[in-house]
Amino acid sequence: MSDTVIVVGGGIVGLTSAVVLAERGRRVRVWSRDPAVGTTSAVAGALFWPYRIEPAELVGPWSLRSLREYVALARDPAATGVRVVAGLMTDTPLAGLGSWARELPEAREARADELPGGRGQALRARLPLIDMPAHLRYLEGRLRAAGGSVERRTVGGFAEAAAEAPVVLNCSGLGARELVPDASVYPVRGQLVVVENPGIDEWFVSAGEDTAGTTYLFPQPYGLVLGGTADEHVWDPLPDPGTAAAIVERCAALRPELRGARVLVHRVGLRPARPRVRIEAVQLPGGARLVHNYGHGGAGVTVAWGCAEEAARLAG
Repeated sequence: MSDTVIVVGGGIVGLTSAVVLAERGRRVRVWSRDPAVGTTSAVAGALFWPYRIEPAELVGPWSLRSLREYVALARDPAATGVRVVAGLMTDTPLAGLGSWARELPEAREARADELPGGRGQALRARLPLIDMPAHLRYLEGRLRAAGGSVERRTVGGFAEAAAEAPVVLNCSGLGARELVPDASVYPVRGQLVVVENPGIDEWFVSAGEDTAGTTYLFPQPYGLVLGGTADEHVWDPLPDPGTAAAIVERCAALRPELRGARVLVHRVGLRPARPRVRIEAVQLPGGARLVHNYGHGGAGVTVAWGCAEEAARLAG
């Protein structure tokens, strides 16, 4: 059927791309090995921010498109899982950001009395903060409402999908390393701890370059997310107790009320990184079109809608 598109991958990038295509009238089938709540996307914190992603000249427009969508979705947080929440990001001058940041709600330089101890500068803004399990369920429902479907299916090669559709969209994330194959794809391991929230209602990010010791706090409906790590080329999916203890200690140094907070769950996600996001259309043997949309690292949520629209354009 000429209007059919098969999307390989059911995380945030795959589901958002599927929604965009289905709402443009395409017959969309998502093939995903795991349920949405079992993907790396479900583990994410997930604060809107273009974190460790290239190319910079495209990330700005992609981010802006996504920002506008999330702000709109935040009008109904109970349904979409999206809220716009105030917070601080250290070492991030507003003037150093791209033009996309002009639309950040209430963005400004933090006052001296707002800075945590030892921090000399911070950006204060209201940013989309997304309850990912709830948001992924919302996207699945929106896809089905537009006539699309989600199928649990392990894909061994794109030829399988090309046998059933003239257009295949590759949103396989870390799986692209073997499926494409693309050796430039690698994991960036992120570990976080979810604790009972003692009453913290703003997010905080220490945006330094120490990849082993990033500090963040994200208040989510299911608990307070504490983080985190960004360990490149590490495949271990299991939480490390020492790392978890260090995360809690860093966060408690900022907010002493976290000392003794009950731990609800430990989480690990392997971010699907690449030197540059790949959004590109190629032709498969037999004539089917394969559109790649992967390599978003830790910013898949942030650029999901912008990349989805670019992938939809390439899908024809």
